[in-house]
Amino acid sequence: MANNLLEGKRGVIFGALDEKSIAWKIAERCAEQGAKLTLTNAPVALRFGELDKLAEKLNATVIPADATNEEDLENLFRKSQEILDGKLDFVLHSIGMSLNVRKKRDYTDLNYDYMLKTFDISAISFHKMMQTLWKLDAMAEGGSILALTYIAAQRVFPDYNEMAESKSLLESFARSFGYHWAVKNKVRVNTVSQSPTMTTAGSGVKGFDVFFDYADKMSPLGNASAESCADYCVCLFSDMTRMVTMQNLYNDGGFSNMGMNPALLDL
Repeated sequence: MANNLLEGKRGVIFGALDEKSIAWKIAERCAEQGAKLTLTNAPVALRFGELDKLAEKLNATVIPADATNEEDLENLFRKSQEILDGKLDFVLHSIGMSLNVRKKRDYTDLNYDYMLKTFDISAISFHKMMQTLWKLDAMAEGGSILALTYIAAQRVFPDYNEMAESKSLLESFARSFGYHWAVKNKVRVNTVSQSPTMTTAGSGVKGFDVFFDYADKMSPLGNASAESCADYCVCLFSDMTRMVTMQNLYNDGGFSNMGMNPALLDL
């Protein structure tokens, strides 16, 4: 249902790859609610993904950018302001990748060069994004910056590997930079901790199908879908949440507060 929560707002969406991507669903919802968008992903992801199809559907512009490269980020935000004709009201960070996971390295046998690359792509890119926006003075007053995260930042999920530490760092950046943004021009910075979601990236994690079912049974409301995450992000981008900042917010059907659900025991 469209009620123009984002009418007149300008935003940049990082990380949409294909129709299974959470960022894809968020971009669609933002456009439905009246926002004007630019879409971005790494050049290598653009070659394998379908972002041009989404851009055509939403009448948005695709601007390639490696989120670990400061020059790319500066170009992205300068061009976005030109295309959208003004400062940005919201930005979404939906980026994560672990070479150790891809190479099937166990947590007790990690390659540290891979680990550093994981941190750079999955977490430090969020700081680089915010710092570039800061230096360009590219955020409108009262804007909103969001990053997607996962509860492995607080709990142990062995197969999530060093992505858990990446998400912890990501959430810390949201709190620390969130203070500075609030003081500067009332920009909010939050993270949304999402349920396991059947994305192209998530499905590549060892044992994901089994864990998806486990989380669905553990959560009183079941797993939150990508569409529900998109609705939540729209709310956080909107003027309805102007006093919410520096928070890690769960969109997980109640999973984060459960100890045991009898449904898991077939009781």
